Amino acid sequence: MKSYSMKKKILRIIYHIFTFCFAVIMIYPLLWMVLGSFKDTKEIVQNAGKLLPDTFRLLKYREGWRGFGGISFAVFFKNSFIISGLATIGAVVSSSLVGYGFSRCNFPTRGIWFTCMLISMMLPFQVIMIPQYIMFSKMGWIGTYLPLIVPSFFGGGFFIFLNIQFIKGIPKDLDEAAKIDGCSIYGIYFRIILPLIKPAIVTSAIFSFMWKWDDFLGSLLFLKEPRQYPVAYALKMFADPTAGSDYGALFAMSTLSIIPIFLIFVTMQKYLVEGIASSGIKG
Repeated sequence: MKSYSMKKKILRIIYHIFTFCFAVIMIYPLLWMVLGSFKDTKEIVQNAGKLLPDTFRLLKYREGWRGFGGISFAVFFKNSFIISGLATIGAVVSSSLVGYGFSRCNFPTRGIWFTCMLISMMLPFQVIMIPQYIMFSKMGWIGTYLPLIVPSFFGGGFFIFLNIQFIKGIPKDLDEAAKIDGCSIYGIYFRIILPLIKPAIVTSAIFSFMWKWDDFLGSLLFLKEPRQYPVAYALKMFADPTAGSDYGALFAMSTLSIIPIFLIFVTMQKYLVEGIASSGIKG
């Protein structure tokens, strides 16, 4: 018994050592970028393998915040919040409503539309970006935020599927009781379903905001004016490969760009784990 207990402790120690080493490997590039935001370009290039800077230069954040072309990063951050915020609202509202329809409503061609929704999850953006660009160009939307925001108001395959799986875990007896009390289909959705799928909604909001915040390709395709750029695109334009780039300032703005995602994840982690776990178990 004693030898078994000792063996268990040794295995636990080995497990924690392995986990710690793996965590260091995973977080090292991020830590290198954050500490690199306090270095100048010469120190970054010449001492790339050195983690800690010789001198912490907070001035890099001020230099980076000035942006380029007379446009500060305050404008780029504002653009990112506008695009990500509106797109997230559209994705959450539409996906929960469509998920409710698939889960609770029987209608003709339901199976066909569900199959189309699943197929849409398998198509990468690179496959549909040319047809989308042609369509939005004919609609006169190129050079505006509409191509980046409006499609989110028509649902997303992943978010719809997430809500479907979560709603399937809610007993239908609640729907029947609500119908007896006089609730319509929409009344059941707003009064019964929505309060109970809060983890799925928060999970959808987190992923939608994160994906839109990091969306570079969409901005590259549909936006023309530098004053319209979000942070993801502005960071690419800030590093000019044809001229000298201030990598310290670039890392400083990159560090600031991950703070909103980090704060959202830390504050909403409980709902994120619950939403993913519940949607995977139930149904």
